Amino acid sequence: MVPTIIISTVIAVVVIAIIVKGIKNKKEGKHSCSGSCGGCAMQGNCHKK
Repeated sequence: MVPTIIISTVIAVVVIAIIVKGIKNKKEGKHSCSGSCGGCAMQGNCHKK
């Protein structure tokens, strides 16, 4: 039972770290796709003017 709790905690910490990094990058204006915006379905949301 203890190994299950430890593994679950590690996975939760990793997921939370990924979410926090994504929020931080969004606030700094960094984008995750790093591709061309011409064919992107989200191009209107990504670079608002």
